[in-house]
Amino acid sequence: MDLFEKCYAPSLPDELRAQDLFPYFRELQSRQDTEVIMEGKRRIMLGSNNYLGLTVNPEIIAAGVKALQEFGTGCSGSRLLNGTLTLHQKFEKEMAEFLGKGDVCTFPSGFQSNLGAISAVVGRNDYVICDRENHASIYDGCKLSYGKMLRFRHSDMDDLEAKLRTVPESAGCLVVTDGVFSMGGDIAKLPEICALAKKYGARVMVDDAHALGILGKGGRGTASHFGLEDQVDIYMGTFSKSLASLGGYIASEARVIDYIRTNSRPYIFAASVPPAQIAVATAALEHLMAHPELPEQLLSIARYMREKLLAAGIKIITNDTPIIPIFTYEPIKTLKIQKELYERGVYVNATLPPACAPGECLLRCTLMASHTKALIDEATDIIIDVMHNYKDE
Repeated sequence: MDLFEKCYAPSLPDELRAQDLFPYFRELQSRQDTEVIMEGKRRIMLGSNNYLGLTVNPEIIAAGVKALQEFGTGCSGSRLLNGTLTLHQKFEKEMAEFLGKGDVCTFPSGFQSNLGAISAVVGRNDYVICDRENHASIYDGCKLSYGKMLRFRHSDMDDLEAKLRTVPESAGCLVVTDGVFSMGGDIAKLPEICALAKKYGARVMVDDAHALGILGKGGRGTASHFGLEDQVDIYMGTFSKSLASLGGYIASEARVIDYIRTNSRPYIFAASVPPAQIAVATAALEHLMAHPELPEQLLSIARYMREKLLAAGIKIITNDTPIIPIFTYEPIKTLKIQKELYERGVYVNATLPPACAPGECLLRCTLMASHTKALIDEATDIIIDVMHNYKDE
Protein backbone atom coordinates (compact mmCIF):
# COMPACT_ATOMS: atom_id res chain seq x y z
CA MET A 1 0.00 0.00 0.00
CA ASP A 2 1.28 3.46 -0.89
CA LEU A 3 1.83 5.63 2.18
CA PHE A 4 0.45 8.65 0.26
CA GLU A 5 -2.81 6.93 -0.73
CA LYS A 6 -4.66 8.85 1.97
CA CYS A 7 -3.38 12.14 0.53
CA TYR A 8 -4.94 11.48 -2.87
CA ALA A 9 -8.29 10.21 -1.58
CA PRO A 10 -11.33 12.52 -1.89
CA SER A 11 -11.65 14.67 1.22
CA LEU A 12 -13.95 17.15 2.95
CA PRO A 13 -11.66 20.08 1.99
CA ASP A 14 -11.99 18.96 -1.66
CA GLU A 15 -15.79 18.99 -1.37
CA LEU A 16 -15.84 22.42 0.27
CA ARG A 17 -13.49 23.91 -2.32
CA ALA A 18 -15.76 22.55 -5.08
CA GLN A 19 -18.68 24.40 -3.44
CA ASP A 20 -16.59 27.54 -2.89
CA LEU A 21 -17.12 27.17 0.87
CA PHE A 22 -13.57 26.43 2.06
CA PRO A 23 -13.05 29.14 4.72
CA TYR A 24 -9.37 28.76 5.60
CA PHE A 25 -5.98 30.24 4.63
CA ARG A 26 -7.34 33.65 3.62
CA GLU A 27 -4.47 35.89 2.58
CA LEU A 28 -3.87 38.89 4.84
CA GLN A 29 -2.25 41.85 3.09
CA SER A 30 -1.96 44.29 5.98
CA ARG A 31 -1.16 44.47 9.67
CA GLN A 32 -3.22 42.44 12.15
CA ASP A 33 -5.57 45.19 13.33
CA THR A 34 -9.26 45.95 13.89
CA GLU A 35 -9.54 46.60 10.14
CA VAL A 36 -7.46 44.64 7.66
CA ILE A 37 -6.97 44.17 3.95
CA MET A 38 -7.67 40.54 3.16
CA GLU A 39 -7.64 39.31 -0.41
CA GLY A 40 -7.75 42.88 -1.67
CA LYS A 41 -10.72 44.14 0.33
CA ARG A 42 -11.28 45.90 3.66
CA ARG A 43 -12.65 43.59 6.35
CA ILE A 44 -13.53 44.30 9.97
CA MET A 45 -11.42 41.80 11.88
CA LEU A 46 -13.50 39.82 14.37
CA GLY A 47 -11.43 36.66 14.11
CA SER A 48 -8.09 37.52 15.68
CA ASN A 49 -6.67 36.70 19.12
CA ASN A 50 -4.90 40.08 19.19
CA TYR A 51 -6.93 40.84 22.31
CA LEU A 52 -5.20 44.03 23.43
CA GLY A 53 -4.60 45.31 19.89
CA LEU A 54 -0.86 45.61 20.51
CA THR A 55 0.41 44.19 17.21
CA VAL A 56 0.32 47.71 15.74
CA ASN A 57 1.56 49.63 18.78
CA PRO A 58 4.51 51.81 17.60
CA GLU A 59 6.55 51.44 20.80
CA ILE A 60 6.19 47.67 20.76
CA ILE A 61 7.15 47.49 17.09
CA ALA A 62 10.17 49.67 17.85
CA ALA A 63 11.26 47.26 20.60
CA GLY A 64 11.26 44.41 18.08
CA VAL A 65 13.22 46.43 15.52
CA LYS A 66 15.80 47.42 18.15
CA ALA A 67 16.30 43.79 19.22
CA LEU A 68 16.64 42.71 15.60
CA GLN A 69 19.36 45.29 15.03
CA GLU A 70 21.23 44.53 18.27
CA PHE A 71 20.93 40.74 18.46
CA GLY A 72 20.33 39.68 14.85
CA THR A 73 17.62 37.47 13.43
CA GLY A 74 17.90 34.39 15.60
CA CYS A 75 19.71 32.52 18.36
CA SER A 76 20.70 29.45 16.30
CA GLY A 77 20.61 27.20 19.34
CA SER A 78 18.63 25.95 22.29
CA ARG A 79 18.34 27.70 25.62
CA LEU A 80 20.40 24.90 27.17
CA LEU A 81 23.39 25.71 24.97
CA ASN A 82 24.05 28.98 23.14
CA GLY A 83 20.46 30.30 22.89
CA THR A 84 19.98 32.18 26.17
CA LEU A 85 19.96 35.95 25.70
CA THR A 86 19.72 38.72 28.24
CA LEU A 87 16.36 39.38 26.56
CA HIS A 88 15.04 35.97 27.65
CA GLN A 89 16.24 36.49 31.19
CA LYS A 90 14.60 39.93 31.34
CA PHE A 91 11.22 38.66 30.15
CA GLU A 92 11.24 35.69 32.49
CA LYS A 93 12.08 37.84 35.51
CA GLU A 94 9.38 40.40 34.71
CA MET A 95 6.71 37.78 33.96
CA ALA A 96 7.49 35.86 37.16
CA GLU A 97 7.11 39.06 39.17
CA PHE A 98 3.91 39.98 37.32
CA LEU A 99 2.34 36.60 38.05
CA GLY A 100 3.75 36.25 41.56
CA LYS A 101 5.50 32.98 40.75
CA GLY A 102 9.03 31.87 41.61
CA ASP A 103 10.27 31.56 38.03
CA VAL A 104 9.30 31.38 34.36
CA CYS A 105 10.73 29.52 31.37
CA THR A 106 9.94 30.34 27.75
CA PHE A 107 9.26 28.12 24.73
CA PRO A 108 9.24 28.88 20.98
CA SER A 109 5.41 28.60 20.88
CA GLY A 110 2.43 28.32 23.16
CA PHE A 111 1.72 24.85 21.77
CA GLN A 112 5.24 23.78 22.67
CA SER A 113 4.86 25.21 26.18
CA ASN A 114 2.08 22.76 26.99
CA LEU A 115 3.94 19.92 25.29
CA GLY A 116 7.11 20.71 27.20
CA ALA A 117 5.67 21.24 30.67
CA ILE A 118 3.18 18.36 30.81
CA SER A 119 5.53 15.80 29.29
CA ALA A 120 8.25 16.81 31.75
CA VAL A 121 6.31 16.83 35.02
CA VAL A 122 3.95 13.90 34.33
CA GLY A 123 6.11 10.80 34.50
CA ARG A 124 5.64 7.06 34.28
CA ASN A 125 2.92 5.87 36.69
CA ASP A 126 1.64 9.45 37.14
CA TYR A 127 -1.83 10.60 36.08
CA VAL A 128 -2.96 13.69 34.19
CA ILE A 129 -6.66 14.61 34.24
CA CYS A 130 -7.89 16.80 31.43
CA ASP A 131 -11.10 18.73 30.67
CA ARG A 132 -12.54 17.33 27.42
CA GLU A 133 -12.60 20.80 25.83
CA ASN A 134 -8.96 21.62 26.59
CA HIS A 135 -6.74 22.87 23.79
CA ALA A 136 -5.14 20.33 21.42
CA SER A 137 -1.67 21.19 22.76
CA ILE A 138 -2.70 19.96 26.21
CA TYR A 139 -3.86 16.67 24.73
CA ASP A 140 -0.60 16.29 22.84
CA GLY A 141 1.39 17.11 25.98
CA CYS A 142 -0.49 14.33 27.77
CA LYS A 143 0.27 11.91 24.91
CA LEU A 144 3.96 12.85 24.98
CA SER A 145 4.18 12.13 28.70
CA TYR A 146 4.58 8.60 30.07
CA GLY A 147 1.62 9.07 32.40
CA LYS A 148 -1.98 7.93 32.12
CA MET A 149 -4.45 10.49 30.79
CA LEU A 150 -8.04 10.65 32.07
CA ARG A 151 -10.65 13.05 30.68
CA PHE A 152 -13.62 14.57 32.49
CA ARG A 153 -16.76 16.00 30.91
CA HIS A 154 -16.46 19.72 30.23
CA SER A 155 -16.67 21.69 33.50
CA ASP A 156 -18.39 18.73 35.16
CA MET A 157 -17.05 18.68 38.71
CA ASP A 158 -18.80 15.42 39.64
CA ASP A 159 -17.05 13.71 36.75
CA LEU A 160 -13.72 15.29 37.72
CA GLU A 161 -14.11 13.96 41.25
CA ALA A 162 -14.99 10.51 39.91
CA LYS A 163 -11.75 10.53 37.89
CA LEU A 164 -9.72 11.74 40.87
CA ARG A 165 -11.06 8.88 42.97
CA THR A 166 -9.54 6.36 40.54
CA VAL A 167 -6.00 7.70 40.96
CA PRO A 168 -3.92 5.48 43.27
CA GLU A 169 -2.61 7.23 46.37
CA SER A 170 0.90 6.24 45.33
CA ALA A 171 0.63 8.09 41.99
CA GLY A 172 1.30 11.74 41.26
CA CYS A 173 -1.59 13.59 39.62
CA LEU A 174 -1.94 16.79 37.60
CA VAL A 175 -5.32 18.35 36.79
CA VAL A 176 -5.06 20.51 33.66
CA THR A 177 -7.67 22.98 32.43
CA ASP A 178 -7.95 25.90 30.08
CA GLY A 179 -8.58 29.09 32.04
CA VAL A 180 -10.76 30.50 29.26
CA PHE A 181 -11.90 27.86 26.78
CA SER A 182 -10.96 28.97 23.31
CA MET A 183 -14.12 27.94 21.43
CA GLY A 184 -16.94 28.65 23.91
CA GLY A 185 -15.21 31.51 25.71
CA ASP A 186 -16.41 30.19 29.09
CA ILE A 187 -14.24 30.38 32.19
CA ALA A 188 -13.06 27.25 34.03
CA LYS A 189 -14.66 26.43 37.38
CA LEU A 190 -11.32 27.01 39.02
CA PRO A 191 -12.47 27.31 42.66
CA GLU A 192 -14.11 23.87 42.47
CA ILE A 193 -11.17 22.38 40.56
CA CYS A 194 -8.67 23.64 43.14
CA ALA A 195 -10.81 22.38 46.03
CA LEU A 196 -11.06 18.91 44.51
CA ALA A 197 -7.34 18.84 43.68
CA LYS A 198 -6.52 19.71 47.29
CA LYS A 199 -8.92 17.04 48.58
CA TYR A 200 -7.23 14.32 46.50
CA GLY A 201 -3.65 15.56 46.67
CA ALA A 202 -3.35 16.60 43.03
CA ARG A 203 -1.54 19.55 41.47
CA VAL A 204 -3.30 22.11 39.23
CA MET A 205 -2.16 23.56 35.91
CA VAL A 206 -4.07 26.33 34.09
CA ASP A 207 -3.63 27.19 30.41
CA ASP A 208 -4.08 30.98 30.38
CA ALA A 209 -3.54 31.48 26.65
CA HIS A 210 -6.93 33.21 26.38
CA ALA A 211 -6.89 34.74 29.88
CA LEU A 212 -3.59 36.63 30.17
CA GLY A 213 -4.31 40.31 29.56
CA ILE A 214 -8.04 39.65 29.92
CA LEU A 215 -8.99 38.27 33.33
CA GLY A 216 -7.75 39.05 36.83
CA LYS A 217 -6.06 42.05 38.39
CA GLY A 218 -4.38 43.98 35.58
CA GLY A 219 -4.82 40.99 33.27
CA ARG A 220 -2.95 38.46 35.42
CA GLY A 221 -5.21 35.59 34.40
CA THR A 222 -7.72 33.09 35.70
CA ALA A 223 -6.17 32.39 39.10
CA SER A 224 -6.09 36.12 39.85
CA HIS A 225 -9.68 36.43 38.63
CA PHE A 226 -10.75 34.01 41.38
CA GLY A 227 -8.13 35.01 43.98
CA LEU A 228 -6.53 31.56 43.75
CA GLU A 229 -2.94 32.48 42.95
CA ASP A 230 -1.63 30.33 45.80
CA GLN A 231 -3.64 27.26 44.70
CA VAL A 232 -2.64 27.01 41.03
CA ASP A 233 0.72 25.29 40.75
CA ILE A 234 1.54 25.89 37.08
CA TYR A 235 0.48 28.67 34.71
CA MET A 236 0.91 28.36 30.97
CA GLY A 237 0.57 31.30 28.60
CA THR A 238 1.33 32.33 25.06
CA PHE A 239 2.84 35.42 23.41
CA SER A 240 0.68 35.16 20.29
CA LYS A 241 -2.46 36.69 21.77
CA SER A 242 -2.33 39.54 24.30
CA LEU A 243 1.47 39.85 24.02
CA ALA A 244 1.43 40.42 20.23
CA SER A 245 4.35 38.12 19.47
CA LEU A 246 5.17 34.42 19.06
CA GLY A 247 6.26 32.05 21.83
CA GLY A 248 5.01 30.82 25.16
CA TYR A 249 5.88 30.47 28.83
CA ILE A 250 5.43 28.29 31.89
CA ALA A 251 5.32 29.85 35.38
CA SER A 252 5.67 27.93 38.61
CA GLU A 253 7.85 27.68 41.70
CA ALA A 254 11.57 27.91 40.99
CA ARG A 255 12.37 24.21 41.55
CA VAL A 256 9.61 23.11 39.18
CA ILE A 257 10.84 25.48 36.45
CA ASP A 258 14.41 24.29 36.95
CA TYR A 259 13.19 20.69 36.55
CA ILE A 260 11.36 21.58 33.31
CA ARG A 261 14.41 23.40 31.93
CA THR A 262 16.60 20.35 32.43
CA ASN A 263 14.11 17.57 31.61
CA SER A 264 11.71 18.85 28.95
CA ARG A 265 12.59 17.52 25.50
CA PRO A 266 10.57 20.23 23.65
CA TYR A 267 12.59 22.80 25.63
CA ILE A 268 16.05 21.21 25.42
CA PHE A 269 15.91 20.23 21.76
CA ALA A 270 14.38 23.38 20.24
CA ALA A 271 15.95 26.70 19.31
CA SER A 272 15.04 29.54 21.64
CA VAL A 273 12.57 32.35 20.94
CA PRO A 274 14.20 34.78 18.44
CA PRO A 275 15.40 38.17 19.74
CA ALA A 276 12.71 40.30 18.10
CA GLN A 277 9.90 38.06 19.35
CA ILE A 278 11.03 38.01 22.98
CA ALA A 279 11.64 41.77 22.91
CA VAL A 280 8.13 42.38 21.56
CA ALA A 281 6.60 40.10 24.23
CA THR A 282 8.51 41.99 26.94
CA ALA A 283 7.43 45.37 25.58
CA ALA A 284 3.80 44.17 25.40
CA LEU A 285 3.97 42.89 28.98
CA GLU A 286 5.39 46.22 30.16
CA HIS A 287 2.66 48.06 28.23
CA LEU A 288 0.02 45.93 29.96
CA MET A 289 1.56 46.65 33.36
CA ALA A 290 1.57 50.39 32.56
CA HIS A 291 -2.05 50.25 31.35
CA PRO A 292 -4.00 47.99 33.74
CA GLU A 293 -7.22 49.48 32.37
CA LEU A 294 -6.83 47.61 29.05
CA PRO A 295 -8.46 44.33 30.18
CA GLU A 296 -11.60 46.13 31.36
CA GLN A 297 -11.65 48.18 28.15
CA LEU A 298 -11.59 44.89 26.21
CA LEU A 299 -14.33 43.28 28.28
CA SER A 300 -16.45 46.42 28.02
CA ILE A 301 -16.43 46.44 24.21
CA ALA A 302 -17.20 42.71 24.22
CA ARG A 303 -20.20 43.29 26.50
CA TYR A 304 -21.37 46.04 24.14
CA MET A 305 -21.37 43.68 21.14
CA ARG A 306 -22.89 40.82 23.14
CA GLU A 307 -25.79 43.00 24.26
CA LYS A 308 -26.49 44.14 20.69
CA LEU A 309 -26.59 40.56 19.43
CA LEU A 310 -28.86 39.39 22.25
CA ALA A 311 -31.19 42.35 21.73
CA ALA A 312 -31.54 41.29 18.09
CA GLY A 313 -32.44 37.74 19.07
CA ILE A 314 -29.16 36.17 17.98
CA LYS A 315 -28.40 33.04 19.99
CA ILE A 316 -24.91 33.14 21.47
CA ILE A 317 -22.93 31.49 24.24
CA THR A 318 -22.98 34.03 27.05
CA ASN A 319 -19.84 34.64 29.08
CA ASP A 320 -17.73 37.59 30.21
CA THR A 321 -14.72 37.20 27.95
CA PRO A 322 -13.83 38.72 24.55
CA ILE A 323 -14.88 35.49 22.79
CA ILE A 324 -18.45 35.66 21.45
CA PRO A 325 -19.61 32.38 19.88
CA ILE A 326 -22.73 32.60 17.70
CA PHE A 327 -24.73 29.40 17.23
CA THR A 328 -25.10 28.30 13.59
CA TYR A 329 -25.56 24.59 14.36
CA GLU A 330 -24.92 22.84 11.01
CA PRO A 331 -21.60 22.84 9.07
CA ILE A 332 -22.81 23.91 5.61
CA LYS A 333 -25.07 26.62 7.03
CA THR A 334 -22.13 27.86 9.13
CA LEU A 335 -19.85 28.03 6.10
CA LYS A 336 -22.47 29.82 4.00
CA ILE A 337 -22.97 32.45 6.70
CA GLN A 338 -19.24 32.86 7.21
CA LYS A 339 -18.75 33.32 3.47
CA GLU A 340 -21.50 35.94 3.18
CA LEU A 341 -20.12 37.85 6.15
CA TYR A 342 -16.68 37.76 4.59
CA GLU A 343 -18.01 39.05 1.27
CA ARG A 344 -19.80 41.87 3.11
CA GLY A 345 -16.62 42.88 4.93
CA VAL A 346 -16.65 41.06 8.27
CA TYR A 347 -14.14 38.35 9.07
CA VAL A 348 -15.16 35.77 11.70
CA ASN A 349 -14.02 32.19 12.26
CA ALA A 350 -16.15 29.16 11.46
CA THR A 351 -16.01 26.52 14.23
CA LEU A 352 -16.83 23.03 12.98
CA PRO A 353 -16.44 19.49 14.39
CA PRO A 354 -14.15 18.27 15.90
CA ALA A 355 -13.56 21.74 17.41
CA CYS A 356 -17.20 21.63 18.54
CA ALA A 357 -19.81 18.94 19.05
CA PRO A 358 -21.85 17.78 16.02
CA GLY A 359 -24.89 20.00 15.56
CA GLU A 360 -23.35 22.78 17.66
CA CYS A 361 -21.33 24.66 15.03
CA LEU A 362 -20.42 28.24 15.82
CA LEU A 363 -19.19 31.49 14.37
CA ARG A 364 -16.43 32.51 16.78
CA CYS A 365 -16.09 36.28 17.11
CA THR A 366 -13.19 37.74 19.09
CA LEU A 367 -12.85 41.33 20.20
CA MET A 368 -9.86 43.64 20.67
CA ALA A 369 -9.48 46.43 23.21
CA SER A 370 -8.87 48.72 20.22
CA HIS A 371 -12.24 48.05 18.57
CA THR A 372 -14.41 51.17 18.58
CA LYS A 373 -18.15 51.17 19.12
CA ALA A 374 -18.56 52.51 15.59
CA LEU A 375 -16.75 49.50 14.14
CA ILE A 376 -18.70 47.10 16.35
CA ASP A 377 -21.97 48.74 15.28
CA GLU A 378 -21.03 48.35 11.61
CA ALA A 379 -19.99 44.71 11.99
CA THR A 380 -22.86 43.73 14.27
CA ASP A 381 -25.48 45.21 11.95
CA ILE A 382 -24.09 43.06 9.12
CA ILE A 383 -24.00 39.94 11.33
CA ILE A 384 -27.59 40.46 12.48
CA ASP A 385 -28.80 40.99 8.91
CA VAL A 386 -27.08 37.88 7.60
CA MET A 387 -28.14 35.72 10.55
CA HIS A 388 -31.76 36.73 10.14
CA ASN A 389 -31.59 35.74 6.46
CA TYR A 390 -30.58 32.22 7.49
CA LYS A 391 -32.82 31.80 10.55
CA ASP A 392 -35.21 29.36 8.84
CA GLU A 393 -32.52 27.07 7.42
